Amino acid sequence: MTTSPAAATGSRAQLTRPDGSALRVLVVDDEPSICELLSMALRYEGWDVRTAADGATAVRTAREFRPDTVVLDVMLPDMDGLEVLRRLRADAPLLPVVFLTARDAVEDRIAGLTAGGDDYVTKPFSLEEVAARLRGLLRRTSRAVTDDGLLVVGDLTLDEESHEVVRAGEEIRLTATEFELLRFLMRNPKRVLSKAQILDRVWQYDFGGQGNIVELYISYLRRKVDAGRTPMIHTMRGAGYVLKPAV
Repeated sequence: MTTSPAAATGSRAQLTRPDGSALRVLVVDDEPSICELLSMALRYEGWDVRTAADGATAVRTAREFRPDTVVLDVMLPDMDGLEVLRRLRADAPLLPVVFLTARDAVEDRIAGLTAGGDDYVTKPFSLEEVAARLRGLLRRTSRAVTDDGLLVVGDLTLDEESHEVVRAGEEIRLTATEFELLRFLMRNPKRVLSKAQILDRVWQYDFGGQGNIVELYISYLRRKVDAGRTPMIHTMRGAGYVLKPAV
């Protein structure tokens, strides 16, 4: 793991809260050295950082601190990271979370993403990578409204300001990454989008060529948007995905 904060900050992020204050990040890990290094690197970039060494402290700190994003270790002394995530999301459903894990098996990564994590970084990691992931995650989950804030395709409506998604009068709850993927699809209705285009727009960094992350999140969206309804999200074999009004 890279230990120099300067190395992690080749170009400082200029992202801020709407009021101009520093973005807030909560780092949760029971290894003091990891918390210290991440805190030092992220503070150097201009983030407001708090740390927690266990799940209970993380939940309590999040309620007080109201972070914009969380870096969360999967293995904690009092509860696992998936349970911490569940409790955090009970208070803040759209809170973006990046998992830290020593496990690199595909099933462990999928478990974290299935539980609602927006990204993961496998230990040992570089500080540059964590900083880049957080910047990309906050850019793609920004709540800035770029137009009238409302996207409508057929009976599906997405409010960019409130992050509310409704289909046929029924509210659909999405994670931050699911929301951003659906927003991209809805901004390009009836247009076939390739995996590469989706990775570039939604993830905003090189995911190591792992296009299967797109397939995974498309499947999540289908379960929530299309379940029990006429499908709107379609696979164009060999080309990509397209969202069209239900007919």
